[in-house]
Amino acid sequence: MTIVAKVWIDEDCITCDACQDICPEVFEVNDDTSKILAAVRTDGKFDRNEGGSLMAGTLGAEYGEMILEAAEACPVEVIKFELVTDGAEAAAEPAPAAEAAVEAAAPAAAVATGGSEAFQALMGGDRSLAIFFGSQTGNAAGLADKTAKLAADYGLVPTVYDMDGFDAAKLSTHARTLIITSTWGEGEMPDNAETLWNTVNSAKPSLSNVHFSICAIGDTSYDEFCKAGTDWDEKYVELGATRVQEIQLCDVDFDTPWSQWVSKALPIIACVDESGTLQEVLLDEMIEYGAGTSDEIADGDFAPGAVLKADLSITLSLFRYCPAANESGWDTIACAVPGHATVEDLLTAIQQDVDGSFAFRRGSGNGTATSGVRVNGRVVLADLANISDLVGEDGQLKVEPLPGYPVVRDLVVDYSGYEANRSESKPWLRADPREGATLLNGSPMGTMEPAMASTLHAMTDVTSYQLLHAMSDTVPFDVDYKGPAVLLQNWTRTLDPRTGEEQKAEMAKMINGENGIWSEADMASIARYGAEGRTASKALNAARSHLLNVNNYTGPHGRLVKWYGRSVKWSGNVNETTLYRQVLGPVGLLSNIFDGVSARMVLGFTRTGAPPIRSLQALLLPPAGVGKIPNMINSKVEAHHEVVSLFNEIDQRF
Repeated sequence: MTIVAKVWIDEDCITCDACQDICPEVFEVNDDTSKILAAVRTDGKFDRNEGGSLMAGTLGAEYGEMILEAAEACPVEVIKFELVTDGAEAAAEPAPAAEAAVEAAAPAAAVATGGSEAFQALMGGDRSLAIFFGSQTGNAAGLADKTAKLAADYGLVPTVYDMDGFDAAKLSTHARTLIITSTWGEGEMPDNAETLWNTVNSAKPSLSNVHFSICAIGDTSYDEFCKAGTDWDEKYVELGATRVQEIQLCDVDFDTPWSQWVSKALPIIACVDESGTLQEVLLDEMIEYGAGTSDEIADGDFAPGAVLKADLSITLSLFRYCPAANESGWDTIACAVPGHATVEDLLTAIQQDVDGSFAFRRGSGNGTATSGVRVNGRVVLADLANISDLVGEDGQLKVEPLPGYPVVRDLVVDYSGYEANRSESKPWLRADPREGATLLNGSPMGTMEPAMASTLHAMTDVTSYQLLHAMSDTVPFDVDYKGPAVLLQNWTRTLDPRTGEEQKAEMAKMINGENGIWSEADMASIARYGAEGRTASKALNAARSHLLNVNNYTGPHGRLVKWYGRSVKWSGNVNETTLYRQVLGPVGLLSNIFDGVSARMVLGFTRTGAPPIRSLQALLLPPAGVGKIPNMINSKVEAHHEVVSLFNEIDQRF
């Protein structure tokens, strides 16, 4: 038997009357669009049902077949629906056009036949719940998914929304709202919440019909502990919303306080009826219902079904390596996977159902540091990354081991080289003797200002150092290179005010040494891996800048920077020719005369990435010819006198 839980109309309806002709009991077409009649909905409204109101009573069963027929007849395919099939598995069409909804489909609510009449009326109305997350590293997103699963116990129909891209004007349409957010940097919003926060502050939408509660994740070592969460809490109250449960502030160990919050927030927000009124007198019955001890829960058509996100059809290319035969290759497998599945879920299914000899590292489900793999060119933690976020538009999913590590078998890599480099660098704290408090073993107890602690924490805010090591383009080709992960740990330790002077000197020498930070040609290769890569590359570039200054711009890298500054100051040009002459000198020019490099530089030409014939033309044609230096390299410096003044102010060595 086909039962429609809810039906809605997407944008771009062409008002063709096909749906109304087939099922006039549900659809009505006007001049602009088709709409869902109020008589068949629990919210009693007459619109396209963008809010996802459920079908009233047994109408989802009575008109189910006709709704499916109307959807199939729609020429532009804008009729969408969710199915509940006899309380078993429910297939879900894509969710309504709601910005960045992570859980596109949710289970239909159970109808309680036990308890008071008021409780039954409450459970028979609209039971939608919006769960918003603001997440920098995925922790808040993970808690949002867990909260959604628990919400079904209270007859709620949850939808998880990523704050990124969500329309602030629609916040007021969610009478039941839970927010789970982390805090980033010095009390800032996570990247995915920043735009929505700014919009809410400027637009100030009325939230007078909204009931809410907030769970905030933070770190007590920061001055602005959980500030993003407290900001949302204060803002919702300011805009007229009603707080049903006090905000929960969670430290880095957030599982226990989150559990305490969700056990209180869900039953109370489940007592908000479809009109937006909190029925607090029903709280005891709701808690009993959520615990599964109520006398009667309806079976049959309206029992909650397992509604999953739509499957993705993918073509999996899986790297394989057999150490016994010393052979490697690729397995290609066509399969369908749930949209919410992680990479580890897919790998586990391959191991259990396709090839039991397949090897990979499992994680805990919360982002295990050693569960890294490379998927479609991105390095990710297999137990945390969702397939839907990684698969290409063509349905291709290429999974291979992390780069930069020896492969043991299939996707299992050997981390011992990284661990050896880390141990050899001795990044653990070694403080100098000092007066004051000591530990039980007699070692001095260092101190640190909260602002410095926040700075160091932000510089090392990466999920996995093993993953950071694999982000480097240099690691796979230079076995002696320490790697960005080891360098980052040592650099931040040198900035720690508790670190002893001898240890700082040792670490600085290692960072500036032959296999240290200068081995990585360009930190942009690390930055391209997203927020964590940008965090690490920014810190490592700061280390380079510091080393250049303390070493008085000596050595090849220091001389390059110094003479580049002089070339800009003296010539008034960002000119590669001038730089080349200043750095290499006449001997350098002569040494390159036979390969044409010096000639091109002297005449004002450089390589442009064009075919080889262009380089030959550049030796013969005037500067206006084909091979001249692009303007972005050989161009005048604007406001040159200001540049000179700036160089003189910063450092006379320029």
